Amino acid sequence: PGPAADARLARLAQKAADTGSLGVIVRVDSGDGKPVEIAEQAAWTKDDHTLAAGDQFRVGSNTKTVTATLILQQVTENRISLADTVEEWLPGLVEGGEDITVRMLLNHTSGLSDFLLTPEFLPSLTGQEKRTWTPEELLAITPEQDPPAEPGETYAYSNANYEALGLILEKATGSSLAELIRKKITGPLKMRDSYLATDADRDTGRQHVTGYEPNAGRLKKILSGTVDLPAGVGFAGPERPGDNVDTSAIDPSWSWAAGGMVSTAADWQTFLTALNSGELLAEAQLRQMRTTVDAPEEGGGYGLGLIRADTTCGTVWGHTGGLPGYSSEIYTDATGTRSVAVFSSTNFGIKDKAAATANKALVEAATCQMLGKPQPSDSPAG
Repeated sequence: PGPAADARLARLAQKAADTGSLGVIVRVDSGDGKPVEIAEQAAWTKDDHTLAAGDQFRVGSNTKTVTATLILQQVTENRISLADTVEEWLPGLVEGGEDITVRMLLNHTSGLSDFLLTPEFLPSLTGQEKRTWTPEELLAITPEQDPPAEPGETYAYSNANYEALGLILEKATGSSLAELIRKKITGPLKMRDSYLATDADRDTGRQHVTGYEPNAGRLKKILSGTVDLPAGVGFAGPERPGDNVDTSAIDPSWSWAAGGMVSTAADWQTFLTALNSGELLAEAQLRQMRTTVDAPEEGGGYGLGLIRADTTCGTVWGHTGGLPGYSSEIYTDATGTRSVAVFSSTNFGIKDKAAATANKALVEAATCQMLGKPQPSDSPAG
């Protein structure tokens, strides 16, 4: 890796932005104190926001790694056990909670489905309905998996698991989740640009990335192979060029312990580096966190709030995130010395075939560069 690799990475980032990612931030830290920072965007998006590598971004489900870290810190302090049941902590709140353990919530083997696409919640996800949801209300509308799965049986990713974990944390500590994150994570690690969002307002002076999604017509086309969207279902927000909608005003606060954090590439890499190098957890708990169940859709395995991704250039640890207008992948090597972050200012836009290919090539090249390996030569640099 050197200037030529950096230039190639910038070209791949621009290609991804032009093909459908719209705005792209890439940050590669090889642990040598000289991170490579790239911000590229589709030309028309400059009318809304000039992208910089240090901009704030909704990191979505990467938040799960913070929630899991907080739980495991409480395990070290003997306040919570991984074998505790949901019913013990949250009586009557989760159906079948007496058979679901904290560990099952953490690694998504609880048997709970997700509330995201339920008819009650979908209008809030798309921003068509402005409603503040409590974690308790979200758990109440969470359906069981179809076909049903016994707790502990199979991996099935669900935001409901982490809404429950957030409530357990608050109960175990007597503190709010936002307070715990400040006290145990962002404060000690000096992550000054990171916070738990309580609404769509930006509460710091940092620039915040504008997020976009395809409009209703284009969304239906992109998802036609996977989800049969009812006609007219689309994201709320001002129309933008290329059949896109600006989704920045959609309130992400419902995602809370499952996905509510706002951060920057540098801040989140600071967190993941501290975690995977053993700064935040006792060795036994970090080992538990990295004990994975098979999760092919995550590119490898899922531990306790941590993804093991088996990439072309080696195994990396981290998470991914997706909220309306925001998609992210952040990983470190096994020792937590090197890290990589790739942010895109759309989530569903990169599910379009050409955009998905360009985004995958970018993530792969950035990950290989982070690991000190040559970038795969077959990825189209354009």
